[in-house]
Amino acid sequence: MRWALKAALLAAAAGVTGSVGAAEPAKSGAAAPNARIEVPPLQFRERRLANGLRVIALRDTTTPNVAVSVWYEVGAKHDPAGRSGFAHMFEHILSRKTVNMPYNMINRLTEDVGGTRNASTSWDRTNYYEIVPAQYLETMLWTHAERMARPVVDPEVFEKERNVVKEELRQRVLAPPYGRLFSFVITENAFDRMPHRRPTIGSIADLDSAKLEDARAFHEAYYGPDTATLIVSGNFDEAQFNAWVDKYFAAIPARVKQVPLKITERDAPRTKPRLVTAYAPNVPLPVVGSIWQTPGASHADGAALEVMNAVLSRGQSSRLYKSLIKEKRIATSVGGSLADTEEAGFYAPSVTLAGGRTVEEAEAALAAELDRMRNTPISAAELAEARSELLAAAMRERETFSGRAFGLGEYLVQTGDPRAWDKRLADIQRVTAADVQRVARKYLVPSARVDIRYVNEAQRPAGQTGDSWSNPVPLPTFKSVSPATRPANALAEEGKRQQPPAPGAAVPVTQPVIAESRLANGMAVVAAKTGNVPLGALAIVFKGGASTDPAGKAGLATFAAELSRQGTTSRTAEQIAEQLEALGATLSASAGADGTILSVSAPAANLEAAGRILADIVQNPAFPDQELERERKRSIDSLSVAMKDPSSIASMVSQPLLYGRSPYAGLAGGTAKSLASITRADLVQQHRSWWHPANAAVVVAGGVESKAAEALATRLFGNWQGSGPAPQVPTARAGERQRPRTVVIDMPQAGQAAVLASIRSVDRADPDFYNLTVANAVLGLGSNGRLFEEVRTKRALSYGASSNLPARADDAVLSAAAQTKNESAADVAKIFLDEIDRLAREPLTAEAVEKRKTFLTGIYNRQSETSSGFAITLAALIQQGIAPAEAARLAQRIEGVTAAAATQAAGRLSAKEATVIIVGDASKFADKLKGLRSDVEIIPLSELDLDSPTLRKGG
Repeated sequence: MRWALKAALLAAAAGVTGSVGAAEPAKSGAAAPNARIEVPPLQFRERRLANGLRVIALRDTTTPNVAVSVWYEVGAKHDPAGRSGFAHMFEHILSRKTVNMPYNMINRLTEDVGGTRNASTSWDRTNYYEIVPAQYLETMLWTHAERMARPVVDPEVFEKERNVVKEELRQRVLAPPYGRLFSFVITENAFDRMPHRRPTIGSIADLDSAKLEDARAFHEAYYGPDTATLIVSGNFDEAQFNAWVDKYFAAIPARVKQVPLKITERDAPRTKPRLVTAYAPNVPLPVVGSIWQTPGASHADGAALEVMNAVLSRGQSSRLYKSLIKEKRIATSVGGSLADTEEAGFYAPSVTLAGGRTVEEAEAALAAELDRMRNTPISAAELAEARSELLAAAMRERETFSGRAFGLGEYLVQTGDPRAWDKRLADIQRVTAADVQRVARKYLVPSARVDIRYVNEAQRPAGQTGDSWSNPVPLPTFKSVSPATRPANALAEEGKRQQPPAPGAAVPVTQPVIAESRLANGMAVVAAKTGNVPLGALAIVFKGGASTDPAGKAGLATFAAELSRQGTTSRTAEQIAEQLEALGATLSASAGADGTILSVSAPAANLEAAGRILADIVQNPAFPDQELERERKRSIDSLSVAMKDPSSIASMVSQPLLYGRSPYAGLAGGTAKSLASITRADLVQQHRSWWHPANAAVVVAGGVESKAAEALATRLFGNWQGSGPAPQVPTARAGERQRPRTVVIDMPQAGQAAVLASIRSVDRADPDFYNLTVANAVLGLGSNGRLFEEVRTKRALSYGASSNLPARADDAVLSAAAQTKNESAADVAKIFLDEIDRLAREPLTAEAVEKRKTFLTGIYNRQSETSSGFAITLAALIQQGIAPAEAARLAQRIEGVTAAAATQAAGRLSAKEATVIIVGDASKFADKLKGLRSDVEIIPLSELDLDSPTLRKGG
């Protein structure tokens, strides 16, 4: 979430010290000069095979990797009658098994070579992709040909993946407080007779009613080279690539039954408004919004609609943000969803209410802003800001070879034109204020809207049952497909399977060169050029962070970071927001356990102008009282939302359970009680004590040369002196190890249970850190981690399961986590404990360790390819007291880990020392959990108190 900024008043009275230095002069409120944002056009080659397969190649020799993706123009709109979610389920099925690939072999072929893979489904398409080192391009092409021509859809794959999809639905839709709104309510009412009306993820009932024969028929009807586009981006020889494409794909026949992909049904224009009131469990704050019909993705009005949405809802100077959040304080968040598909789309602005405000107030305020958009032309400044935001966002997406491929593919499947993305950006440059007003009048017609109210189930009228959000238009009977006629494929016997191609020659990985220096005021400067795309990231890092929050003031460091953006002694909040957006810059500020980071990302030509604004924010925040109260209220409202989400609750509860009353025990975001206690004087003291140049580093990464980065840092921060001596960062933050506990937070209406098993581990400087990082990768990192294999692959108990070992300046916590249906929560907890125990007692094999090392180095190398990604890596090291130069040695450190060393480090863990936390409906798992552990403590959610040492109210 990006936060709004507001004016600072009476700087002298504010008591904020520190000179302006080289930042913008104190009287400045003028817009910073900005360069026109020019997004480099896509460079690619395209051809089509005789069987209909479209092939697009985007060559980039600056990366050692390739992204390989296949886009089938088959999506949720093609789901057969009574089978909503079928395309999405088939996304899972087609990833799993082929004639020559046993179940989940694709995961091993990607992760074990340092790559990553995934797939996704929308209304228009299903895509499958891998990002791997370039020498594995032929291997990935072979896997896609296997999945296209020889998939195995058998009972094992069908039943496992159906159960996994149901867990995904529970996790993403039924468990979060607003999951039903975005997955069910909006699409149900955005469309009337079009098949897009059904939820992409499906429903439990439709998934349960599906049959194996349905899946085979669906594949035969829709999947083939004639419905697919192969897009490859990265470092490859084009002639060799084309030869491989011909070798693996040319012989695959097109579909025998050419079932049309085109959707001919269209919704009639709406002429009467209607209201939908949807009731759902665990909704802490109501949401109101409206839905309007909009045209398909190729329509000429698309660019103007994008600009209109940006003016209304994108960023902290948007109309909805300024009006409903800052001025009227009716909302805690606002948004605008402009969804387009090949055939049609919708626009849905929405408002999440602030606590204590009514839906009527929010509806009136939203309607007023929409009416103003229809009746009053937007200003030249608003138009320029919207353009800059949209173009800069596109530039960020194009920073990497994979981002360019994904963007091209998304526009292609919606329009049929591989140049559509470039054309849309050109159209955005040509949009006028008159165009924006015209499309607002044309599409946001008051009589053509559907209004949505999304409220807590407790407000449902007595006697009303069922889905309260049903569209009154009867759901049509959509097209089904005829039964499959081809014989089903089966996994070949082990000795008869075709093996994947061997890798080619490796492309060297060039790590960014890190340059370090120090300004005269003690501020460290770290610069790294990460690529040639004209983007840059500039971050300020202060050591300390949330671990310095005083007792009873949890959230202070986070509040100081957030409120620093609410105005300075030389700029109003509105000026900050407007100037940054005009530059195409984004601003973020946060505090973690070990430090505070404030950063800007901007096109390289505008990085200095954005940096001047950041320098002003860092040196001269005003912390106005009225903004403190507004942000306090918003934070407490946001906390009320988190307290309805099982996973969020489990994470918050784990802090005091693992860290007792030590500095790490406090919640970085605070609690309702601690947030209420923070004063402006606390913020001023936090800034004076910890935001000091000698306690800070400036990080510059991206398409900026090191010498230029150092000169930029000198101009921005060279004259900053701070106040008083540099602070001493605490060294003992984790405290004494706590006794292991088993805690259940009883949440009777939870749609799913969150399961967490956590153990105190090592600090970042510990000699075993890298050894344990590799051991943790064996345990639960990625799709080949043991937890994923045991929980999802073998038992289909969850959409995913993983373990995490964050880096901390003091003891970190290794945590295994998953969400599952309430009935299987104790089963998942047992798997976690068994696998932690297995990791600690069984020697790790050299083969397993080598594969996980390769996976980890792949992650580091991909992160280094973006300016913001590498800046985050550098900032994290600085916070933890590690030399920034270590960022260039991360892969080398991982490569140096041996199986013996990883085994020894894993031996420091013990399942007996694990604290287990489950948040869910205790009635469905408590008895089984007590059979696993005898010390089960059950705390009703209504009695949970995060400020109490016992976690109970009155305790």
